[in-house]
Amino acid sequence: MSDPAYETLVTERRGPVGIIKLNRPDRLNAIDKTMVAEIPAALGALDGDEEIRAIVLCGEGRAFCAGFDLKEDAAEAPEGEEAWRAVLKADFDMIMGFWHARKPTIAAVHGYAVAGGFNLAMACDMTVAAEGTRFGEPELKFGSASLVLLMPWLAGPKRAKEFLLTGEDRIDAGEALAMGMVNRVVPQGRHLNAALELARRIAVMDPETVRLTKRSVNRTYEMMGLMQALDMGLDTAVAIEILQSPERREFSEIVRKESLKAALAWREGRFSDLGD
Repeated sequence: MSDPAYETLVTERRGPVGIIKLNRPDRLNAIDKTMVAEIPAALGALDGDEEIRAIVLCGEGRAFCAGFDLKEDAAEAPEGEEAWRAVLKADFDMIMGFWHARKPTIAAVHGYAVAGGFNLAMACDMTVAAEGTRFGEPELKFGSASLVLLMPWLAGPKRAKEFLLTGEDRIDAGEALAMGMVNRVVPQGRHLNAALELARRIAVMDPETVRLTKRSVNRTYEMMGLMQALDMGLDTAVAIEILQSPERREFSEIVRKESLKAALAWREGRFSDLGD
């Protein structure tokens, strides 16, 4: 049964499993301001529904999520620390809603899960990936910031530094699985069914036992300082965005004057002559 339509999402209830589908396929489900507002509303509705036992997050079209909408960001960039903090805090809270949800959340990813899309997948309790999915955080390539620094907690500091500081955005699903950022990799086209099967297995369990167990696991990491570290990462993201490095200004200017495609080509071209 489908719920009333959102502009950027489709939500559905399949028995005890709720589904949130990112629905901007023409933009590879890039996260715009409308989606930032709609995801917490959709997640809250499903999390508060006593009939729902688990929640699956997926994407329509060719990709799970290509991150935040860089075209929108370039056209409507905030000015000043207070404005940047308000925008980034809303983005941060939207992503971490999947971590804090009372019920288990499962990301079913395919195509691309990069930048903010990768953050969403990592914030979910479990992630099922289709073969060929590409993960990564390319933000530093154009002078921006990784907003939710969950990667060090999942992949370890050395791999996280390698991927973050090089702006790597082509981490293979198999490599993500080996590093613990993905629970399982399935054949292409099977990711949503596999996530639903996992959700239905969870749905058979006593819901209060599941809720308390999820909370206990989360609290283990929070007692080790996860939330304080993520808050510090948010502060760093605000500082980086206020800085507006030459690379960031150039990227945004190309987006405004030419196109996002041209800006992405400029971004990648800066690394094309580095060799192996």
